[in-house]
Amino acid sequence: MPSVAVKLYSVFFKLVLKHRLQSLLQSSSVQTTENKPDPFGITCRADESTAPANPSFSSADGVATKDIHIDPLSSLSIRIFLPSPNFTVPSAPVQKQAQNGQAYQGYRPSINGVRRQSKENSKKLPVIVQFHGGGFVMGSNISSANDFFCRRIAKVCDAMVIAVGYRLAPESRYPAAFDDGLKVLRWLGKQSNLASIASTNGLGSGGGAEGRIFNGNDTFGSASVEPWLAAHADLSRCVLLGASCGANVANHVACRAVESGKQFEPVKVVAQVLMYPFFIGSVPTHSEIRLANSYFYDKAMSLLSWKLFLPEKEFDLDHSAANPLVPGRGPPLKHMPPTLTVVAEHDWMRDRAIAYSEELRKVNVDAPVLDYKDTVHEFASLDMLLRTPQAQACAEDIAIWVKKYISIRGHELSY
Repeated sequence: MPSVAVKLYSVFFKLVLKHRLQSLLQSSSVQTTENKPDPFGITCRADESTAPANPSFSSADGVATKDIHIDPLSSLSIRIFLPSPNFTVPSAPVQKQAQNGQAYQGYRPSINGVRRQSKENSKKLPVIVQFHGGGFVMGSNISSANDFFCRRIAKVCDAMVIAVGYRLAPESRYPAAFDDGLKVLRWLGKQSNLASIASTNGLGSGGGAEGRIFNGNDTFGSASVEPWLAAHADLSRCVLLGASCGANVANHVACRAVESGKQFEPVKVVAQVLMYPFFIGSVPTHSEIRLANSYFYDKAMSLLSWKLFLPEKEFDLDHSAANPLVPGRGPPLKHMPPTLTVVAEHDWMRDRAIAYSEELRKVNVDAPVLDYKDTVHEFASLDMLLRTPQAQACAEDIAIWVKKYISIRGHELSY
């Protein structure tokens, strides 16, 4: 069972969440009556605890961060997490169980003390595009909890993490969050092309933790070159990672990337990680019945979130945004990228996530499931608050699987 601390925090969280959702529902009704949509939107609630960006490598974890507002027409923004090449990766014990013969068996190889070797320091990093949780209505890419989680992922994966500050509902309903995820991929592709042009034209470079390499335009604008991306990002090795509703956004972006063909080049989505994805459907699963009143986001509150996210005339639990297994929606599953799914033992959403993974495996997509005992929804992405031993193990397990697809040397870490 989850610890006493997790249970107590869950009770407090649900009380606060219920009040927030009801307030948002009331404000949404007023907004609908007055017919005053907010196209610019918001990416962070006023009462959200946030962490400031720090462009210098932190002495605590060796990760530097910076924020960029990438769309002049909306509040869409990103936070970049850049890991130092000389920081030791910590390890943690593992507590998980196998699922359908697809999860890892036994203990994983230790990655304690991994460092990039000197010959690799000049090579660019893979990119993990991360979407935070919060039921589409809360959370932020710059929240303290999300900052903590992304720093951990950047370290253990030795990758640049791009945390997306997508617009929140009900100010910006469906499909705003999905559109923002796609805009980020397009922006990253444009950045890669701009960097190539700048490199060809021989623009100057500089050093330091800030990673500045160009003397050209670095202000907000469509023609500016983001120096960290230009210096360190290999966008041909891009992984989408989402937690809760962020996993839903990641999966939608992956679907669109598959459908679009070369639209996002040179960005190439090589894999995705769905952590306790925020899926639902009109026919309840066993876990949705048995665990309906589970920890943190229980089913009743999740339904409120869906009502705030989906347009009133489109509210349907089998909406294409809610249920990925409705036939005829999206590209054939066989074209989806390799997909790692993380589920928690005490999460009512677990069965639908497992079912989606099973459908992917039926069409020969690499789609293992990691099922962690004694865990709750968002256990890994809220570890700054929950402090569970499974969270660090989960991050390391994700790193081992992801490195099968982002390693420049091939699948040396495959099972």
